[in-house]
Amino acid sequence: MNSVDVNEIKKAFLLFINVESLNKKTKLENAFDEFESLVVSSGLIIHGSKCLKQTAPVINTFITKGNLENLKNQILQSDVEIIIINHELSASQTRNLEKFFNKRVIDKTELILDIFATRASSHIGKLQVELAQLKHLSTRLIRGWTHLERQKGGIGLRGPGETQLETDRRLINKRIKRLNQRLEKSHKQREVNRYSRKKSRNKLVALVGYTNAGKTTLFNKLTESSQLAEDKLFATLDSVTRKNKDPKHGPILFSDTVGFISDLPTQLVESFKATLDELKTADLLLHIVDSHDVDYKIKIKEVNNILNDIGVMNIPQIIVNNKCDLIDASKLDILKFKKNEQVFISAQDDNEFKDLRAKINNVIFNGVYQGWISMENNMGNIRSSLFDMGCVKEEKVSKCGKMLAKIKIGNDELDELLDLKGFELCADEDILLKSI
Repeated sequence: MNSVDVNEIKKAFLLFINVESLNKKTKLENAFDEFESLVVSSGLIIHGSKCLKQTAPVINTFITKGNLENLKNQILQSDVEIIIINHELSASQTRNLEKFFNKRVIDKTELILDIFATRASSHIGKLQVELAQLKHLSTRLIRGWTHLERQKGGIGLRGPGETQLETDRRLINKRIKRLNQRLEKSHKQREVNRYSRKKSRNKLVALVGYTNAGKTTLFNKLTESSQLAEDKLFATLDSVTRKNKDPKHGPILFSDTVGFISDLPTQLVESFKATLDELKTADLLLHIVDSHDVDYKIKIKEVNNILNDIGVMNIPQIIVNNKCDLIDASKLDILKFKKNEQVFISAQDDNEFKDLRAKINNVIFNGVYQGWISMENNMGNIRSSLFDMGCVKEEKVSKCGKMLAKIKIGNDELDELLDLKGFELCADEDILLKSI
């Protein structure tokens, strides 16, 4: 794919076009700011921008003739090397615009694909980005071969252009097939990992949300990790799972996932299903929201739409309003009063996590039990499971030979264990009498 090489191209001109016929859903108030942030995230330098309005897209160039004429002098007189448009363009529209402006033109899809290509670090992430790029490229092969003969023709009239296109399509389709096979193999390995996790009875909490909402910062706090957290769109691309390090939680695995964005290209959603499949096995979704963002309500809907497409809206979800330190105190009090079932935090401040931890424990474990239990000697497998889950805090042996353990475990799981013969609760004073 002809991706944006930031080493060669530095200066960009932004064309933000508001097309009335395409406004089928509520648009973001800061849509231009988000588009600008995408360009900055790609490493390009913005050397001018223009916001336009039109009623409908034009078939040949997407942009109306009047708008093109108004833009022509401004762009031709500038030294920009690339024009970026905030919509998805067809191959012919891109080609016609490049001829008109004599500049390289890319659309929002190509821009996002390029950002993903630079951010992918894991093997799986790189495979998924390449797959998305190839799917996008397969619809645009004609752009690279317009200097050859016509693509179509009768017997005896077919030129090398058609032959080259057919060859390229075959090679690309072959590569796409190979990538899908490798991703399928990875998917099976993930299934094995999920089975192991279920066997160890660890719970999975996935952090989801709009890009740049603060998911990675919160993830680092919950797991004592040091994942890269930047004030950039798509700073996190590869999913990362780490075990909970906070003693106030039970045996939990937290997973940081790629952020979503409005009008996310279809091929990206399709290619990243291997990563997003991780969400399907989550026991709880923490939906991180940038509460300081004027468009936070719309962005919540956008994220829920994608979660619905993936098929995970049935999983319990906690709305976590982040960046509350940026909100005026009086406004924050009103928000908390209106949405008392939600959590309000600043991921930078550890002191605000008490309510979040309590809600996580209540949803996943129906609350948490901390105290002593006794087990018969023949329950070594149960003891082993409790250690694997990280539930055992202290262990003793009673005078009669019973195993005694101080554990921290979810109430639901405790109820299952109490149904077993030989597994009982003990009061602290009983331990003093029974233990050696």
